[in-house]
Amino acid sequence: MAEEIPNLIAEERTGTGKGAARQARRHGMVPGVVYGGGIDPLPIQIPFNDLLKRLKAGRFLSTLFNLKVEGHDDVRVICRDVQRDVVKDLPTHLDLMRLRRASKVNLFIAVDFINENEAPGLKKGGVLTVVRPEIELIVTASEIPENITVDLTGLEVGDVITISSVNLPEGAKPTIDRDFVIANVSAPSSLKSSEEAEGDTEAPEEETVETPDEETPDE
Repeated sequence: MAEEIPNLIAEERTGTGKGAARQARRHGMVPGVVYGGGIDPLPIQIPFNDLLKRLKAGRFLSTLFNLKVEGHDDVRVICRDVQRDVVKDLPTHLDLMRLRRASKVNLFIAVDFINENEAPGLKKGGVLTVVRPEIELIVTASEIPENITVDLTGLEVGDVITISSVNLPEGAKPTIDRDFVIANVSAPSSLKSSEEAEGDTEAPEEETVETPDEETPDE
């Protein structure tokens, strides 16, 4: 399970409609609404600078948050939409959805590589090339893994790690159907350079040019 879900701190917004939303923006807030979970929607507002910082950090639409609003119980939410100004591309409104424990959600989960010392290919100087440091999974809100563990034991130079070779947490499923690559053990650059150098020093095969027999002049 994930050890910590980031907090998203908001305030309850008084009033609804365009007038109340404009007033929130004038005070440096971004209006929004929290819906779902079998209860009434809750109008909220979030400090503009805080929201913009999170948006710039990336993965905002696929990150699970612990929403904290004074006077209300904490609840797990995920952002389903961020409306932006068509000219400035700055956030003007956001929609958050409450999640029940059995809700399914798409999240990016970090990949953790272990037992590097048990990989013969790495001991020989091979390099672990990580293609996907995170993998987007469909998980249950109550069973979110902290990371995905990839065991490097026994890997040789040239071996490839795909999603099908990884044990995923129970109930988790990749959002991509095909068997994609997570990482591989590639040859060290020194070995590649030496092989290329050997190839360059090989003498080219001499071509034998056959000359036609001289014709005997007519007597």
